[in-house]
Amino acid sequence: MNVSGDFRFATPQGLREFSAWAGWYRAGLAIKRRCAGLDPKNPFLGVPKAFPGVRPEFWDGIRSRLAALRPDGPIARRFLADLPTVLVVGDSVFVHGGLLEANVEYGLERINAEVSEWIRGERGANAAAPEYVRGRDAVVWLRRFSDGVNCDCQRLEGVLEMIPGAKRMIMGHTIQTEGINAVCGAQAVRVDVGLSRGCGNGLPEVLEINGGGKDVRVITTDPAEAWQYRKREAEKTTITTAVKEKKGEVKDGLALLVRESHGLKEVQAKA
Repeated sequence: MNVSGDFRFATPQGLREFSAWAGWYRAGLAIKRRCAGLDPKNPFLGVPKAFPGVRPEFWDGIRSRLAALRPDGPIARRFLADLPTVLVVGDSVFVHGGLLEANVEYGLERINAEVSEWIRGERGANAAAPEYVRGRDAVVWLRRFSDGVNCDCQRLEGVLEMIPGAKRMIMGHTIQTEGINAVCGAQAVRVDVGLSRGCGNGLPEVLEINGGGKDVRVITTDPAEAWQYRKREAEKTTITTAVKEKKGEVKDGLALLVRESHGLKEVQAKA
């Protein structure tokens, strides 16, 4: 999403962090330009300076985030470009959303290579993401095997049979309020517990796989500790909300960024 410039779930703090990064990066560019023979690439070139409909105090943060994370952006290239989109380890297939037959037929290594090329900017700084990482059936958006009991086990089994040695698909993306769980004879393992405070605020859990895939277990938070954590979080939320309501500042997601004049409606982004 970030590489595509989709910041629907970015918080104001997340924008401020990139503004701070941009200040240091620009300082580094200035130093490099003083060195003979160096011609450092400026990632801010071509990035808009204004964003109509968004409050001006957030423009620099959005611009900085775009520059850092767009294809060939310095943070995208350094930290994201070499990460696999789909990873097979032993008899487990790891993917953010899920895989369908067409994805396997296309080739998992091919998907990994092409997504990396896109993030590195080899398809152009403004190139669209590959089709298989866009849309509801994309490998990073699919929910067919992670939405509660609504899992097509027969189809999942067929997909796994197309991948040599694969016994289970381990997926994130869809928050599991009950914690890490599995369906379809443990062929569909869902591990997104919503750790982010802004999207679920779940407690830590770990899926541990040992013995070449024979020993699979979930390590979860102690119930007593979990209860205390929930109690503290509820108290903090109540206090924070009361203060914001008093100031008239209660908004969700990108509603924080949108101007309230000229008839613009608030934009809400909820998990």
